[in-house]
Amino acid sequence: MNTDSLHKILSLEKQRGYTDKAVIGGMEKFLAKWSAAAMQSLNAPVLLIRLQKLFKARYSSMTPEKRAAWAGDVLVFLEVLENEGKKTAVSTKPMPAKEKTNTLTKNPIKKTNEVKQPATVKNGSGLETSVTYVKGVGPAVAKKFEKLGVKTVRDLLYYFPHRHLDYSKMKKIAELKEGEDQTIIANVWQANETRPGGKRSTEAIVGDETGNIKVLWFNQPFIAKNLSTNTQIILSGKVSAFNGRLQLMSPEWELADGHDLLHTGRLVPVYPLTQGLYPRQVRRLMKDFIDKWAGQAPDFLPEEMKERLKLLELPDAIHQAHYPDDDAKKDRARVRLAFDELFLLQLGVMSRKRKWQLSRPGTAFDIKEDVLGRFLKSLSYTLTPAQNRVLKEILADLNKKTPMIRLLQGEVGSGKTIVATAALLTAVANGFQTAFMAPTEILAEQHFITLCGLFGKLGQEEGEGAVSNLTGVKSFSGFLEKPLHIALLIGDMKQAGKKKIQQQVQEGEIDIVIGTHALVQKDLGFNKLGLAVVDEQHRFGVEQRGALREKGFNPHMLVMTATPIPRTLALTLYGDLDLSVINELPPGRQTVKTKWLRPEQRESAYAFIRKEIAVGRQAFILCPLVEESESIMAQAAVAEYERLSTEVFPDLQMGLLHGRMSSADKDAVMEEFRAGNLNILVSTPVIEVGIDIPNATVMMIESADRFGLSQLHQFRGRVGRGKEQSYCMLMAENASEVGRQRLDIIENTQDGFKLAEEDLKMRGPGEFFGTKQSGLPDLRMARISDVAILELARNEAVKLFQTDPDMKKAEHNKLAQEMARVWADAGEWS
Repeated sequence: MNTDSLHKILSLEKQRGYTDKAVIGGMEKFLAKWSAAAMQSLNAPVLLIRLQKLFKARYSSMTPEKRAAWAGDVLVFLEVLENEGKKTAVSTKPMPAKEKTNTLTKNPIKKTNEVKQPATVKNGSGLETSVTYVKGVGPAVAKKFEKLGVKTVRDLLYYFPHRHLDYSKMKKIAELKEGEDQTIIANVWQANETRPGGKRSTEAIVGDETGNIKVLWFNQPFIAKNLSTNTQIILSGKVSAFNGRLQLMSPEWELADGHDLLHTGRLVPVYPLTQGLYPRQVRRLMKDFIDKWAGQAPDFLPEEMKERLKLLELPDAIHQAHYPDDDAKKDRARVRLAFDELFLLQLGVMSRKRKWQLSRPGTAFDIKEDVLGRFLKSLSYTLTPAQNRVLKEILADLNKKTPMIRLLQGEVGSGKTIVATAALLTAVANGFQTAFMAPTEILAEQHFITLCGLFGKLGQEEGEGAVSNLTGVKSFSGFLEKPLHIALLIGDMKQAGKKKIQQQVQEGEIDIVIGTHALVQKDLGFNKLGLAVVDEQHRFGVEQRGALREKGFNPHMLVMTATPIPRTLALTLYGDLDLSVINELPPGRQTVKTKWLRPEQRESAYAFIRKEIAVGRQAFILCPLVEESESIMAQAAVAEYERLSTEVFPDLQMGLLHGRMSSADKDAVMEEFRAGNLNILVSTPVIEVGIDIPNATVMMIESADRFGLSQLHQFRGRVGRGKEQSYCMLMAENASEVGRQRLDIIENTQDGFKLAEEDLKMRGPGEFFGTKQSGLPDLRMARISDVAILELARNEAVKLFQTDPDMKKAEHNKLAQEMARVWADAGEWS
């Protein structure tokens, strides 16, 4: 290892006052290359880890003082290396390769861009090197890639195209058809700069033995200079017609000079881009990179499994995912990569469930039939068969020493809260405390009001006593051996009141505490937590769920969601939870009439709202953003509220609700709306969950095409909660094709599970959940609509987990290493 060069550079940098001027182009690129080479020559894990930590820091973002301190640490590390005698040269000799032939022109592919193969690094550790180590990726380009989530060499390997253009269909000019993607090889007869509409462009006439065709590139005058007469080029693109003649408009093109094709004549990758990255630039960079680095990805699947399932080798799958030979290879690559993601995900969640359930025993509750019977009789309705079935499943879990970990799914209005309340009562009747965590303060307050209402019918509210006199605390008696104390704990409460409640929780005075993330903070301790209920799971990561669980001695846990999640997806993302589904609504629940309205129907929509308000009803008007944004042409709630108040409904009482308001202001607005003092509530998506206003019968959603189907279904669920017929109006100004598809589906479908399936097909799991699941690995290739791959991955994970759950067998060594890497951030795999 050459430490001399680094010594010299650090010495020069010190002389120049650590101003990042010792190396042309900046220190960062030099340091990335030096550390990458060093990693390839080190074998000692301790030194490797130390080197990775040292060189992980970004030199360009440090102050001169921090650079000086960092350089001192590096010099100490170099001294250790020199003392250890780790100065092993690394060979980077390229493997001999067969001569390739351009499949279109039959010419040998020239190797003018021959590159050295990176040396193989044990366990693929070199893949964690900064992306700046890749040829063509300097600091400026690296910052653009970082916006796309690409920071390391491994990230770049898994930076897959979101689709491929099929430019593999070769045609003669006389065979071209309008409206299809096609490819031709042609000679340039003439190419000139032209100015259609005043914009500098390139126009060319090209031809083959069957005819000629005009080609036009808008806003690209420089192309004319590259197309000299008689040059042979390859063109790929959609053929259009103008004045009865076929032409190619802004097609992809490249010279037919024997080089491997990048932009034409093949399945051409279309990569996700950001400002400053361009399609041709990224394709060229990625082709060189994949050719050189794909072989370095360590294949972690056992050989027996790959052979049995007929899966591609990992390096081949990565290569074919970027630059496939054909559709069949592209599909096989996707199957392999999707299988990997889902298989690793399954192993991780299974491991977590095993760890939680076997590490410490739980507490078996006695099921107090008299308390439960009295509670159910106090309701003004009887439970549905689905509610009864799910309640039995939950009570059976609570009756075991193995702690319950159950996911409860149910549509808006299906009665999940009643079932959860029965579980909470069971825990309290056994002398345990319970926690009920909601994703928003509004929903936490809604649950507090609902539970207090239920306990008020079951017994009597007590108005006196040290506990019940606290703000946010209520007490009820007459149905348990001692009064039940229920508290609301949210971030926006006054500090003194919050501390008092925290003290009461710690001393065991509070039986049920309802709150948001405040419940998982370190300053809240429980005296005897026996059950935790988490509402709207997809808004919480596994870390928060785990933190809440750690508050008690392995308490039972019930996770609820109103987002309909297809069973296969639930088993994949929540494989560590048992599944219960309330798959029917209470009798009498009506369907909400839903209509997609065009811009010209806006006035009639306002007239309809007026008509409903005239007979005593209320309405929601929902807008996606809090402030105007130039990039997203969506209505802003604040601006819309002002406009509606002054121009459309000046005679009506209106309220405004958005996420940036204080809790006190939100509470005041919601109380006014709940009391019927406001006719219309203008809101952002903060109302997606938990708002229960039976008198509201109209939901008008602005820019509805910008929401996913499941989100639209949640919004729609805010109305139709009373006896009167309710309506949902979807407004969309200029809906895209995908947006129009969504609106068509939501207009004609009331079933949340069907909508969720459609939503997943259209958007994938990442967008479906709004944000990445904290603690779960990324899904870059897997599509949850691929039920067959999903079930195959699950079956294989179950099989392996039954035979070697700790992965101690030699054939599972690489798989164990990959699990440690993938699940490192979650801290779940050891």
